[in-house]
Amino acid sequence: MNMKSRRRIQAISLALAMSVAAPLLAQSQARKVGPEHIQSYWIMLNTKVDADVPNSGSNMDKPGCVAVTYLIGSDGIPRNVNVVKVVPQSDLGAVAKSVAGNFRYGPALKNGTHEPVETYFIVPFNLPADAAQRQSIINACKLPGYDQA
Repeated sequence: MNMKSRRRIQAISLALAMSVAAPLLAQSQARKVGPEHIQSYWIMLNTKVDADVPNSGSNMDKPGCVAVTYLIGSDGIPRNVNVVKVVPQSDLGAVAKSVAGNFRYGPALKNGTHEPVETYFIVPFNLPADAAQRQSIINACKLPGYDQA
């Protein structure tokens, strides 16, 4: 193989590697958007969401919430769904993770480039009827660092 062919193969290999790495780098640098601003980037398409619910577990009948973080990919599908906060401690984290993993989004008008964004969602469980108590429980699951619009 001559030097010219070798350089051509190296250039093609580098271009292929960059085309694979670029989307991964873009997603790792995704904008963090709070749940109150997500509709500026992505609109949830689901009208209902299935969840995997275990038959038993600890504190599953107590009022509480679970915060899950995820990246909405350029295709509108959540990736890297992680349980970050469970209040009070319970086995409901897996349920919340399955809920968020089943979300589907379409781009908002402002998001014509289908920009991936990192966000979070609070899944409430067994909330009391009193509005102030409900809000207090949900506030316990809010996450810092997702304030930008």
